[in-house]
Amino acid sequence: MAHLHAAEALLPEGWARDVRITLGPDGRIAAVGQGPAAPGDHRAGALVPAPANSHSHAFQRAMAGLSERRGAGEDSFWTWRALMYRFLETITPAQVEAIAAFVQMQMLEAGFGSHVEFHYLHHAPGGQPYADLGEMSARIAAAAATSGMGLTLLPVLYRFGGCDRRALAGGQLRFGNDPDRYARLVEAAARALAPLPDARLGVAPHSLRAVAPDDFAPLAALTDGPIHMHLAEQIPEVDEVRAAYGARPVDWALDHLDLSPRWCLIHLTQMTPAETTALARTGAVAGLCPLTEASLGDGIFDGVRWMGAGGAISLGSDSNIRISLAEELRQLETSQRLRDHSRAALATAEQSTGRRIFEASARGGAQAAGRGAGVIAVGEPADLLALDMTHPDLEGLAGDTILDSFAMAGGSEMVADVWSGGRHMVRGGRHVAREAITAAYRAAVRPLRDG
Repeated sequence: MAHLHAAEALLPEGWARDVRITLGPDGRIAAVGQGPAAPGDHRAGALVPAPANSHSHAFQRAMAGLSERRGAGEDSFWTWRALMYRFLETITPAQVEAIAAFVQMQMLEAGFGSHVEFHYLHHAPGGQPYADLGEMSARIAAAAATSGMGLTLLPVLYRFGGCDRRALAGGQLRFGNDPDRYARLVEAAARALAPLPDARLGVAPHSLRAVAPDDFAPLAALTDGPIHMHLAEQIPEVDEVRAAYGARPVDWALDHLDLSPRWCLIHLTQMTPAETTALARTGAVAGLCPLTEASLGDGIFDGVRWMGAGGAISLGSDSNIRISLAEELRQLETSQRLRDHSRAALATAEQSTGRRIFEASARGGAQAAGRGAGVIAVGEPADLLALDMTHPDLEGLAGDTILDSFAMAGGSEMVADVWSGGRHMVRGGRHVAREAITAAYRAAVRPLRDG
């Protein structure tokens, strides 16, 4: 048993002073009480749930900063995508493992407590499966063993190059599976996750463009874990789905899919007001990646309307161009302000900006990861974030203002300690294996960048 004492902690019922927490050997919270610290307790200033990073393509971290030159014509998501496919022509399983461990290390140092990997890089260049169909899944699991980060792995079904069911080509060939081979891949992924103490397994139809309508039901039956899918990210995507299926993506999903809290729908930057309200009411999580959505010019998620309708949200770092919990929170809020010419767009009369979006992302992230309720309570995974209350911009603050300052004026430098499933992986702002993980990452990306 390990014991923490927080001067202030955010519990399900609100902020409390002098909170003592016991971490069980199973990685869950065994007890929560109030009182003075005992000898040997780890001391924390402000303790909050550590949200899940609910959407990541880990290998793309090695591309960060390499796609910022304008090509011929107008650059867009689609020109970035072409560069990403060229990058896929050479990356190896060993490189993917090193990159993923580095990504998870940076997530932990940013304050995230677990990692949801939307994992679609399955095969060798040219599309030839590895001898072990689950080779790449095993590499993501090995990275989690190295980083100590809780993992939810989502093997992705990717069948087609578009709604017209054109064949995959180029870099996409490494993603492709038919439904039968995909089912075997999910079994292989389960075996790869077995050594990890708290891993979760879900499934992910990539998008309406990449799977067939009759794929959804058998895919959902492969596990009892979460289901994630990209939806309504780009205007050309909306147009393509409407031309093929006679409806916009969200309307089609509402009419044809059994949407529920098990689902996490990624991006949702191209929705009408009616779609936004109807989808929020299904209980599905909106998987938001504000920094990547801004980088790729996706558009602005209608967070004011979504949260006003009771919709759940989670935050992810997607392309991992920048891994920062605070900056994702800030970009979500400031995008609403820019669009609506407002301030405190996502605050309510009861909750300040930082408190509302932080708490919502912790709860929604846990739902999206299939990893508890995202709160500090007995029986929940011990995914915990201690903020450094000696930081000049936090010192002397209390309650919601702590989270306002972290979200709107701070960053990873305010992170003191992070526990993932009870494992104390960040101490004094640094991951306990930072040097080794960083050295492996440097060696992995050097040949990719030289090429």
